[in-house]
Amino acid sequence: MNGRGRAPRSGEVSVRVLLADDEAIVRAGVRAILTSDEGIEVVAEAADGRAAVELARRHRPEVALLDIRMPGMDGLAAADELRSAVPETSVVMLTTFGEDAYLERAWELGVAGFLLKASDPRELIAGVRAVAAGGAALSPRIARRLMTRLREAGSTRVRGAGERVGRLTEREREVLAMLGTGLSNAEIGRRLHLVEGTVKTHVSAILAQLGVRNRVQAAIVAYEAGLLTGADLA
Repeated sequence: MNGRGRAPRSGEVSVRVLLADDEAIVRAGVRAILTSDEGIEVVAEAADGRAAVELARRHRPEVALLDIRMPGMDGLAAADELRSAVPETSVVMLTTFGEDAYLERAWELGVAGFLLKASDPRELIAGVRAVAAGGAALSPRIARRLMTRLREAGSTRVRGAGERVGRLTEREREVLAMLGTGLSNAEIGRRLHLVEGTVKTHVSAILAQLGVRNRVQAAIVAYEAGLLTGADLA
């Protein structure tokens, strides 16, 4: 579930990123991947959640990539604090397989995406660009695990999702299905032949009617209601 922002002009920095992970070697690897794209700049690095929040206050990055598990304040607590401290910064959780227990809590916090540390470099770059452009970033493998966990919560959840999606107009359901696959407003507009402002209005209405905070949560509802399948997230 990854969108792609437009390619930057030579020398143009369009996305400022904060990177937080307690392992220096992981930070170095992710930084090297991200900065191989000339349109992405890593403006700050942190080894724990508390430092990440303080650096985000100082640098106001478009995207904060946070490791879920860090000493002291972990990535989940940092994401929760960033929602109020720096609301303009979108949070993407960096995770590994085996951290499923943390995924549902991160989803409830309204993070803008989940990416695997072992992702293909192109997936990391595309995910960061998608979130900066107003989209969502959800590694297909993580998406399937998260959605499976949520569906296992019971049929009541699935019925509720179907009822909420059923209240949307046909056009809103089209937009929901597209934003659920990670497309930005601009990309949805091109596919539906709508101006970006109209798509933004549709997205705002969809989030409000579904009672969710962001596009990742909307995508989960779309999946639970049967608008999306695992293949849509590949």
